Amino acid sequence: MFVQAIWSASVQQSESGSIAKWLYSDAGSGIIFNLVGGLSIAGVPLPEGVIMLPVSKQAANISLPSGARLAGIRFHPAIGYGVTGQHYDKPTLLPPSEDHQFNLYNTFAELRQQLRPQSHLETIHRWAEQHLGKSQMIPDALDRAMQQIEQQEMVGRVAELSTLSLRQIERLFQHRLDMTPKHYQRILRIRKAIHYLQQHSKANLAEVAQQFGFSDQAHMTREFRAIASTTPTKISPSSLRPQPSELQGEADSNQRTDLLADQRRSKIG
Repeated sequence: MFVQAIWSASVQQSESGSIAKWLYSDAGSGIIFNLVGGLSIAGVPLPEGVIMLPVSKQAANISLPSGARLAGIRFHPAIGYGVTGQHYDKPTLLPPSEDHQFNLYNTFAELRQQLRPQSHLETIHRWAEQHLGKSQMIPDALDRAMQQIEQQEMVGRVAELSTLSLRQIERLFQHRLDMTPKHYQRILRIRKAIHYLQQHSKANLAEVAQQFGFSDQAHMTREFRAIASTTPTKISPSSLRPQPSELQGEADSNQRTDLLADQRRSKIG
């Protein structure tokens, strides 16, 4: 599968200002169609338009103004490079003059005319079906290495199971994911632990640390702070819902974030 999710979101019009949420790291990248209102990601202010997202290596804060409307697509790890052929070092507004290959601004213009979230999903889904899969999005060797790491194989063991050397695997990860295999493994471990803690809010943290391969509870807490900008004790059942690049939580009583995630993502790729 190439796509994690296709999504649409809006912030209810209000006088109480913007809302800020956390985006957890997922080692993936994506595209945001910022339809109405400026927004800020990791302190980078972004106007309306097509925004290309960097690979998510650490949690980042997103700030959405009152009345904001946006939609987007979230790629699985390594797929974003297969689509764009490059990495972005920060959230970047794509100039229309550089939109040569994928006609993203045509899609942007179509989305701006649509008010229904379901229409956004259908429009982006059509774009993905037209443009993804035209070339090899991810090398087979990298795909196998990523699957082995996801199955909790150690990085050194992955090289033993592969026809590639450890150095070759590291170069593949750096080229396609913009990170090392070890950092990718750290992100996966944190995501799995977060998901488990959401389902088991009363779990013993020392046992959770052991279950997911941390050396001890203190190590798990350090990794949570480094990768997710939070701690295991702050994870709650409401902290990770289906979201764009994992847009966290609900807004306060004066503002509401509406989000609809595409459940047909498995059909793409």
